[in-house]
Amino acid sequence: RGKTAPVTGPAGRTSGRPSSYEPPAQPAISPLEMAMADKTPGKPTAASGKGAGEGAGAKPRLLSGGNPQIPKGDGDAPVQAYIAAMPGWKSGLGHRLDDLIVRTVPEVRKAVRWNSPFYGIEGAGWFLSYHVFTRYVKVTFFAGASLDPAPPGAGKDPDSRWVDIYEGELDEPQMAEWVRQAAARPGWDLTPDSTAGLGGRKPPRGPAGT
Repeated sequence: RGKTAPVTGPAGRTSGRPSSYEPPAQPAISPLEMAMADKTPGKPTAASGKGAGEGAGAKPRLLSGGNPQIPKGDGDAPVQAYIAAMPGWKSGLGHRLDDLIVRTVPEVRKAVRWNSPFYGIEGAGWFLSYHVFTRYVKVTFFAGASLDPAPPGAGKDPDSRWVDIYEGELDEPQMAEWVRQAAARPGWDLTPDSTAGLGGRKPPRGPAGT
């Protein structure tokens, strides 16, 4: 397999990530915090569509940065509800990301957690999530540090890496390669009664990358 080049945007901007980058409001929190907030991702399971019918007919609320507020649920339906509610050009990007992930990993399992779509392999954990921000969509790989090449975004969490995708900047071949590699690695597997996270290590505390 040949290596692919990192994503670059206009004016040499790597992945479109601004120089005044702020850590993402991503989902990694400690088991204690999850228990207190009743927000436990658990393991990827077969699609059930749970939560997809909640608030049927109501337009999802857009949170800070334009991120859709979608009830926690498993399966394709809540993910499609999230994508449909993504504002402007981001909805088209969401469809492209979802289609790309399904083509690359046909056995993928889906869910919505913390108002973000999650993708994983049943019994192996979650490997990817994305989240809407005002000017871009952040795609986070939970084992991103082990990908080749590693996505450019990095923070205090030693495992996670991300790429910020601005309008018109999705590099599909590179994204497909990252997805292929990520799906073959141990995923992020948090359960209510365990502190084991990625690769058996404790999950990072606070938002991913902070």
